[in-house]
Amino acid sequence: MLALPDCDVLDALEIDVVAILDGVTNAFDQPDLWHAYDFNGRLAASVRWPQKFRALEDGTILQDKNMSMVSGAYVFDEEHGGQPIDLSEDAPRPDLKQVRQDCEQALLRDEQIIALRALCGRVRDSTDRAVVLTEKSIKTSMGIGSFGGVGIFPVLCVTDPDYVTELHEILCQYQLINIQRLLPEIWKFVDIIKMSSDDWGTQQNLIASPKVYRRLFLPYYRRLNDAVHALAPGVKTLLHSCGAIYDLLDAVAESGFDIVNPVQWPAGKHSVQEWKAKSRGRLVLWGGGVNAQETLPFGSVGEVYHQAQATARILGLESGYVFGNIHNLLAEIDPHKIIAMYRAAREL
Repeated sequence: MLALPDCDVLDALEIDVVAILDGVTNAFDQPDLWHAYDFNGRLAASVRWPQKFRALEDGTILQDKNMSMVSGAYVFDEEHGGQPIDLSEDAPRPDLKQVRQDCEQALLRDEQIIALRALCGRVRDSTDRAVVLTEKSIKTSMGIGSFGGVGIFPVLCVTDPDYVTELHEILCQYQLINIQRLLPEIWKFVDIIKMSSDDWGTQQNLIASPKVYRRLFLPYYRRLNDAVHALAPGVKTLLHSCGAIYDLLDAVAESGFDIVNPVQWPAGKHSVQEWKAKSRGRLVLWGGGVNAQETLPFGSVGEVYHQAQATARILGLESGYVFGNIHNLLAEIDPHKIIAMYRAAREL
């Protein structure tokens, strides 16, 4: 349930960024792409494909086959996050021949590049805000919770690293082709590319060790980031990684990423000061403004304001910071708290 805020919201909160994702943007209206849907009376909204949703008699809303929003909720859930857990030696793994075929199918076609170039150009012409392009446009797909999910793939990284190496070689090869074809066409129109949504953190620790990251992820992320920086001068690359990833920040910087988001400092018990010290001069921190699991939902408007101002003051020291909430602004959050959060940052 991620919102793509309209321009009036961006204006009211003085937001500096617009997004391009999967053919849509919030830089201007695209009325032909959006359709009214009220989530069974609980939330008036516009969605891309209302036919994907189905309301049951008990108030539950189904999305596709596996996701459900129970009565009274505002988010969709899947059992095990949609990822069955199988820790046996016979746990399923993707067939590398099929992976290669899927990558072939995911190569950008000429008409896709032309359409994306036109969209990016129109976005650039329509706004003075920074433009973020998401990873779906270049089909990046590596992740510690990818193939088989967090109940399988991290185990494969330890028990069969040679297999994972071969898998990542395939993925990187095809991602580089897409980058080399797309970036020369769009780089003048975008400022930031989110290269991957790769959640390495739990509430307390990493899903896999920094050693696993350095061996099986860092070399490939480095190749992808280096390609973007060579082909798109001035464009910054972003890694989205939730949870307690403080102990991974050194390796993320070595991977060539410019920005890390969402800066979930309450996870793992490292302070805002520690996050800033670890990243200073090497990584831009994007997020971290308010504890989204405690202060934002349960604190007062004043408590939200004071925490946002305190964290922004620390994280923004000597630049290298983009203010924002740690994670998503859910539908049930009091709007006064959201306004207070952004006002706190503006008033520094």
